Amino acid sequence: MAIKAGDKAPVFTLRDSDKNEVSLEGYKGKNVVLLFFPLAFTGVCTTELCAMRDDIGTYEGLNAEVLAVSVDSLFTLEKFKAEQNFNFPLLSDFNKEVSRAYDALYEDFVLDMKGVSKRSAFVIDKEGTVRYAEVLESAGDLPNFEVVKETLASLN
Repeated sequence: MAIKAGDKAPVFTLRDSDKNEVSLEGYKGKNVVLLFFPLAFTGVCTTELCAMRDDIGTYEGLNAEVLAVSVDSLFTLEKFKAEQNFNFPLLSDFNKEVSRAYDALYEDFVLDMKGVSKRSAFVIDKEGTVRYAEVLESAGDLPNFEVVKETLASLN
């Protein structure tokens, strides 16, 4: 079932690229931008996450933490993060449970790949309620980051 504004955000714990457990509940009291992206090292995903990296000050100014999730292994994410100097956690949903919980999973993706995260953006407020949800069917599209920022501004 699709997650929509007003829903409680599904809680999760995943490992980041540094092998640490990261839990959504650990961000209670903070606004979170939760991004799902299909695959590390691909063109659109790199463009999207580099844009977040380069604009991190805006998100910090809006009192938000950024978390990015893909089904890549944490080892792949470690290399991707280091290569691109990402300044926010990359979380491995290797078992696809969180992507599925957020209804952000392609069952069938390109090149016969199964179970890849859909490009998605969620804004979760300090209480754990989803305030914005965008799940894209086309992996070539980017989330509407202006609306993400507007949503965050309305929470402050």
